[in-house]
Amino acid sequence: QEDFVESGGGLVPPGGSLILSCKASGSTFSRNGVGWYRQAPGNQRELVAGITRDGATTYADSVKGRFTISRNTAKNTVYLQMNTLKPEDTAVYYCNAGGPVGGHWVTSSIHSWGQGTQVTVSS
Repeated sequence: QEDFVESGGGLVPPGGSLILSCKASGSTFSRNGVGWYRQAPGNQRELVAGITRDGATTYADSVKGRFTISRNTAKNTVYLQMNTLKPEDTAVYYCNAGGPVGGHWVTSSIHSWGQGTQVTVSS
């Protein structure tokens, strides 16, 4: 059983919007912050946005002002609202547990990665 299941990706034109969803098991969701990550071909996986159990958020500089992360406790789901999408946002998007440690976001090493969801921004 996967710890996280991502959905909502697709093909959108530049300037378009998408909402990604990350569904977690109840225990995983209640005990951890959750981060959205992305990996483009040839690149390392990078943190896009993170949200703690208390709702504090962090964003990569490249998406600040365009992406919004949120969580719905009742649904054990974390969302990533992506607006004003750019071709460079094209990647496979993943979610995983994590949280801030010493001012830096640290990804959980005990939770498995899901299949991810492909986001392609192209005209």
